[in-house]
Amino acid sequence: MSYILSIFSDFAEIKPVTLSVILAILLAAFLLYLMRKSVKFDTKMLVYGALSIAIAFVLSYIRFYHWPQGGSITPASMLPLFVFAYYYGPGPGIVVGMAYGLLQLIQDPFIVQWVQVLLDYPLAFGALGLAGFFRKNLSLGILVGGFGRFFSHFLSGIFFFASYAPKGMNPIVYSLLVNGSIIGTEVLICFAVSLIPQVRNAIEEIKKKALA
Repeated sequence: MSYILSIFSDFAEIKPVTLSVILAILLAAFLLYLMRKSVKFDTKMLVYGALSIAIAFVLSYIRFYHWPQGGSITPASMLPLFVFAYYYGPGPGIVVGMAYGLLQLIQDPFIVQWVQVLLDYPLAFGALGLAGFFRKNLSLGILVGGFGRFFSHFLSGIFFFASYAPKGMNPIVYSLLVNGSIIGTEVLICFAVSLIPQVRNAIEEIKKKALA
């Protein structure tokens, strides 16, 4: 019996960070499996999805502010993901958002517990794809998708970051203030940029080519 246990002894050396990444990837794969019939990527969609992730990833490293426990304010880094969902709908938008979330997890992780990882990375960024439910109104889609991300981080903040709250402050209030200020500002920046006439015209022109 001891020999059999020794065969698997190296599993105990797996770091929590590695385990969390593996679990996040498995969840993403499971969700993709569930959505396989409703989400079909053609070559053009894959190209636009990859470009959206790449642009968002580059913008995410231009930080006006970076919260020590994760989260930052950037120059509309979520906007390319909102736009992709606006073009192709919620299914592809959620998939691309989750892929971007996994990329963020690998490149800039802040890990407390595996459920927290799911809430703060694949689920939070996947929620940006909710913007795809409003394919005739990008501005409304940005607000809805942004709220989806906020809510996921909000839950994570309540259950896993309560210890960071100032003494005497309710964890719900703490999570609301922190995530509201960071994610709220991010969403407002995306919202404002999307209203700039030149940006809006460019988005609409590219949409014609993306859906042609």
